[in-house]
Amino acid sequence: MVAAKAGHSSVVGRLLEAGAPWNALDKNGLCAGEHAEAAGHQDVVNQLVVAGCRAELILAAAEQHVRPNGQVSNQDFLARSVRYSSSNDRILDEDGEAVMMEWEQPLMEAHAEAICCSGGDILNVGFGLGLIDAAIQRRKPRSHTIIEAHPDVHKKMLDTGWDKKEGVKIVFARWQEVLPGLGPFDGIFFDTYGEYYDADMREFHSLLPKILKPGGVYSFFNGLVPTNPFFQAVYRQIVDMEMAAMGIETTFISLPVDAPDESVWKGVKHRYWCSDAYYLPVCEYIEADHGGESQAESRTPPSS
Repeated sequence: MVAAKAGHSSVVGRLLEAGAPWNALDKNGLCAGEHAEAAGHQDVVNQLVVAGCRAELILAAAEQHVRPNGQVSNQDFLARSVRYSSSNDRILDEDGEAVMMEWEQPLMEAHAEAICCSGGDILNVGFGLGLIDAAIQRRKPRSHTIIEAHPDVHKKMLDTGWDKKEGVKIVFARWQEVLPGLGPFDGIFFDTYGEYYDADMREFHSLLPKILKPGGVYSFFNGLVPTNPFFQAVYRQIVDMEMAAMGIETTFISLPVDAPDESVWKGVKHRYWCSDAYYLPVCEYIEADHGGESQAESRTPPSS
């Protein structure tokens, strides 16, 4: 951290080679990358981003998936009940953790705009409060498929008439059980609870070349390390690299967020968002080339 703050890239490099953790935090909760960024040493920031990407990709290749401390798995979540607030502005699980909250509405509108650009066949994985699905419906796609696995959420969908909406198909199952048997789709959105990048989202992403049409757009709720901007920058780079290996071009659009004040989080066990910026991923599947082979099939994955 001292070397990064002082801009000594050669020292940072030697320390990384010797095994210094790129993501260690000091007593103030800051990492080396944040110290370098605050001091204006962009070369060191870039150096640490590359080191972080390399470390995380090697970790993934070794299948040493570690679930974040205190976080339940998706299977555990599905076995527990959830409750909707009386004003329908949040869903909480049995522990008081927020599954989804209404403040996300502007973000869901932006996601819907991205994935519905062609107005074709749209898939959403994870209903929650129905914010993204309501936004999709306003854009009148040709078809609208929703995968939802939680029984309480599924019941809410039926009680509010989602099964009767024209063009809407509800699939009550975990996505792992029904994909890649559905599709292909022109637009896909992914936002589940209790699933994490290393162990879950990577598996979903591996299915994209099978379920996303060439020229189609994929997006997901970008809650990857939301409490640390430098760590999230590393994961944005990892997503970009891994998508590129499948022939999918990724752009992250920076959106301002009116960070919810303390009153919004009243009654919620943990605050899951504190940043004033949101990086919305827009992932476009590249068209097949004239030889009939898609870019996803011909491109070589990056070495870890």
